[in-house]
Amino acid sequence: MYYDVVIAGGSIAGLLCAREVANNGHSVIVIEEDSEIGTPEHCGGLVSISGLENLGVIPQRKTLEHIIESAEIFAPGGKSFEINSAKQKVAAIRRRELDKQIAHQAQKNGAEIRVRTSFNEAIGDKVKTSEGNIKCKIVVDARGVSSLIHKDRFGILSSAQYEVYSDWIKKGKVEVYFDQEKYPGFFAWIIPSAEGMGKVGVAGKGINASQAIEKFLSARGNYSVIRKIFAPIWVKGPIEQFVSNKIVTIGDAAGQSKPTTAGGIYSCGMGGILSGRAISKFLDSEKLSVLEEYQKNWKEKFGKEFEKQLLARKILERIDNKTIDKLFETITPQIVKDISEKDDFDFHAGSLVKLLGLRKSLKVAQTILGGEIKNILS
Repeated sequence: MYYDVVIAGGSIAGLLCAREVANNGHSVIVIEEDSEIGTPEHCGGLVSISGLENLGVIPQRKTLEHIIESAEIFAPGGKSFEINSAKQKVAAIRRRELDKQIAHQAQKNGAEIRVRTSFNEAIGDKVKTSEGNIKCKIVVDARGVSSLIHKDRFGILSSAQYEVYSDWIKKGKVEVYFDQEKYPGFFAWIIPSAEGMGKVGVAGKGINASQAIEKFLSARGNYSVIRKIFAPIWVKGPIEQFVSNKIVTIGDAAGQSKPTTAGGIYSCGMGGILSGRAISKFLDSEKLSVLEEYQKNWKEKFGKEFEKQLLARKILERIDNKTIDKLFETITPQIVKDISEKDDFDFHAGSLVKLLGLRKSLKVAQTILGGEIKNILS
């Protein structure tokens, strides 16, 4: 059995890569170890409409749940502020349906997709799978965070996300809760799917995610859980090399999710598209140098933004609840208005600068990071 490209993992990145490769007339197969594309659905499911359009996706009715109207952010002491997100056009989507929609795009272009097929290893021009060997020219690793766990555990956080029914979940309103004692280095969240339905999650360094989410839910009041997902998330940013010995790494496996929120529909999806285009050029030219265009192009688009988000993450990891409460006291109505009216959901480092108290009020951050903080302002 032969294909030009074998993609291990039916993630959004893997499927978009397959779509691009097949669109250029090359043979490609996606192998997915689970029994269904789009599962397990551990993504929060937030992405901007413009981001989806850039990925070449117009969400179908069954894919799009609704537009997020606001996000309320809570400090450990209870103080909060609310961002109006209407201008940012952030959508809550059904990730399972989004992946299937993209899988259909890939299949229509000529890609083959095979579920319940595990990637074992790549040796030379041969890929060993649970269903036999496949010969190819390029192997794409789109297996997600599982590819990173054995390489670097320092970028991994424990997380849990439940699908919940409860009257305290409000359609159109996201809630985020910071607490360095309960969710060190991260936060808890509520993402609505509809009125009274949504995804509730927690993540943090070294936490028992199951215990943490149960305590969070118990404090909220009555609820029913209809689905539980436990999965690690990656917050350390992109890996050093996306391409090595004709193995191309994309999506979560390449660390292309946001260091601040671990969201990656857009940034990982663009990794799939850019890699697919570079792979197609390689298959046409046989020049390895064109494969390297993928990493260069992705870094040009996301590199500076991710550097700023990583610096913001360093701040979050080093401050305590008392400091977070003090930072919230510096957030003025004008800062909230600026974020609501001007900032981009997919490139939100500017928002982080504002929330740290603007350029004139960064004494806390400067104490923590010294000269490093200058990079986040440049």
